Amino acid sequence: MSELIQQVAVVGAGTMGNGIVQTFAASGSSVLMIDTAPAALKRGLAAIDKSLGRMVNKERISADDASAIRGRIQSATDMSAIGSEELVVEAVVERSDVKAEIFAALDEMCVPAAILATNTSSISITSIASHTARPEQVIGMHFMNPVPIMKLVEVIRGHQTSDQTTARIMACSEAIGKVPVEANDYPGFVSNRVLMPMINEAIFCLMEGVATREGIDTVMKLGMAHPMGPLALADLIGLDVCLDICEVLHKGLGDSKYRPCPLLRRMVAAGQLGRKSGQGFYEYS
Repeated sequence: MSELIQQVAVVGAGTMGNGIVQTFAASGSSVLMIDTAPAALKRGLAAIDKSLGRMVNKERISADDASAIRGRIQSATDMSAIGSEELVVEAVVERSDVKAEIFAALDEMCVPAAILATNTSSISITSIASHTARPEQVIGMHFMNPVPIMKLVEVIRGHQTSDQTTARIMACSEAIGKVPVEANDYPGFVSNRVLMPMINEAIFCLMEGVATREGIDTVMKLGMAHPMGPLALADLIGLDVCLDICEVLHKGLGDSKYRPCPLLRRMVAAGQLGRKSGQGFYEYS
């Protein structure tokens, strides 16, 4: 049975963070969005306003609905603003050291019953949980981008995550209109363990001159019914993020089939990261 968590905090106001905030607020939760960078917080709130405006223009929600959703969102630049929130979702940069520091701090300041979730796409939930005194209440909630639209949430159990915590997050995910899929804590979980080798192999195809970027993407769109080709998808995800996940898979599973393509490494080193930098496998204005 779905059960909405009424009070939620989200740490990180970037693309994933503000999307998670909007999704919870649209479902009726009161949400606190936290980012230590005031400019990032401002951008995150503006992104939510823009997204809600598009939904009003497309008549998916009314102007009153948009106003009500926005009214359920508060913001802060310090995690000390967290009070009695029942769920905290971390959605910051994909770096183990940063997440470790955040979870250690959250463990100290959150109420004892609070569930601590991470939106990590590849880092071990068990490792993150080890920096807290409540590993049974630490879990992965891997949302897909764009969060307000994509239905899937990968719910990842760490080694010590309790059945009660898992059941609560599965039910909460349903309550916010998502379809949760439970997974265990292995490198890449399900989504990226399957997706990233495909993207990486597409980059090898490009590097080796098997086909053009358009050709590779067209084969996967028309031949495999993918809504977006793997190279365009890599640009959307961010080539730096793709590289990081490939590295996690390669290191964690120890199989050469997960080795990152040299072209991917070179493009990241050159700062060609995809949509966010304006240049990846395709050009963006």
